[in-house]
Amino acid sequence: MIGFIETVNNAVNSFVWGVPMLILLVGTGILMTCLTKVFQLSHFGYWMRHTIGSIFTEKHITEHTEKGDASITQFQSLCTALAATIGTGNIVGVASALIAGGPGAIFWMWIVAFFGMMTNFSENVLGIYFRRKNEKGAWQGGAMYYLRDGLGAKKGCKQLGAVLATLFSVFCLLASFGIGNMSQINSIAGNMEAAFGIAPIITGAVLMVIAALVLLGGIKRIASVAEKLVPFMALAYVVGALAVCIINAGSIGPAFAAIFKGAFGMRAVAGGIVGSGVKMALTWGMKRGVFSNEAGLGSSVMVHSSSNVREPVRQGMWGIFEVFADTIVVCTLTALTVLSSGLVDLDTGAVLTDSAGSALVGQAFATVFGQFGPMFIALAILLFAFSTVLGWSHYGSTAFEYLFGTKSTVIYKVVFVAFIVVGATMNLTLAWDLSDTFNGLMAIPNLIGVLTLSPIVMKITKNYVDRRIRGLDVEPMLSAFPEIQAEQAREVAEDAA
Repeated sequence: MIGFIETVNNAVNSFVWGVPMLILLVGTGILMTCLTKVFQLSHFGYWMRHTIGSIFTEKHITEHTEKGDASITQFQSLCTALAATIGTGNIVGVASALIAGGPGAIFWMWIVAFFGMMTNFSENVLGIYFRRKNEKGAWQGGAMYYLRDGLGAKKGCKQLGAVLATLFSVFCLLASFGIGNMSQINSIAGNMEAAFGIAPIITGAVLMVIAALVLLGGIKRIASVAEKLVPFMALAYVVGALAVCIINAGSIGPAFAAIFKGAFGMRAVAGGIVGSGVKMALTWGMKRGVFSNEAGLGSSVMVHSSSNVREPVRQGMWGIFEVFADTIVVCTLTALTVLSSGLVDLDTGAVLTDSAGSALVGQAFATVFGQFGPMFIALAILLFAFSTVLGWSHYGSTAFEYLFGTKSTVIYKVVFVAFIVVGATMNLTLAWDLSDTFNGLMAIPNLIGVLTLSPIVMKITKNYVDRRIRGLDVEPMLSAFPEIQAEQAREVAEDAA
């Protein structure tokens, strides 16, 4: 039976993550980049000031909502989204890309990230524009909602929108147990056993208890933990990686040269012809890039939609920063750490050690920090992977709520927490493969929604730029629903006054 599942999964995975799918993912980003007039570059300073810069200048960005308000702050939504995206992909994924695709794979990760910024932007804009409040007064949004209420509102598309929304929710629900739970916990348990000799069952039991205390408290408690955990873990990892890069500063220039040469086949290729090397670099760079920042999957929009923000474009800009921080900053630092450490032949791209995944990154850190290097990476994976579990628990809960109703989500949370121990103690090779498959399957209905609704994203973006940047007096586009539009427009006018 397992053999049959593996065969079917391999066939589906090859289709899902084949060249056509990667073209669709990047193509969507290119289209949204063009429709928004290269927003991520043309307004770089603006979105940087109004995302990470606003934390220090605008009190409402980090000011917690009142106890009875079920929404979360913009900063909390970013941290929760980053909690899910900054995970093992930033360490294990980058190392895997370097081993399979060579240094050139990093260039294609950058390309995916550049265009993925606008895919993520578009998802967030649509998420805010089509969100509604549930029975508990909490904002609910995501691909399933803009598929049902956006695509479904088009002539003759009501049934199509409903079916795609359901499919997305089912794929998201299944992915939450794979990539969002067992695979992450399995990585933690393996690294804790290797670095500190802690039995997987103990790691699983402890993490299950901690997760239960957080998850059963709902999105506000998850967001509260994320806003404390994510900045700490990201800053600690960035500082550690920068230390390795600074000490190996003489190798940084050659490392960048290897990345660009490898991307276009302008170097010898270890174990293959030039054309094959370029293909491997492109394929692995794009796959790991998407795996890392999740742009196009429609996942992080579910937590961004819980924000107390009123302007869809404002939350869209947080989506741009999310991809920028995850791939351009963290993944690049991981790559430079490995490439500058002497563990990779920068002329051929060959890895000069048998270490793979997190062990390769740990060995790179060990060149500077000695024995503490692998331990540091083990602790980093603990924080990165566990934060991913927290973020994905909300994604799965949102999908479960869409399928079965608000009151049923407690069932999902209990089962999700129980699977943490399962993930810590099982051999999850198949689970990793299934995770990739369901991740990819999520992207198909989501991208159909983004592409179909791209004119709306363009109009909302133009409306925001006209009002907020050019200072024109035009009516804001804040929601697809008249009652919410009126309420939000009134609050925006009050804030302006």
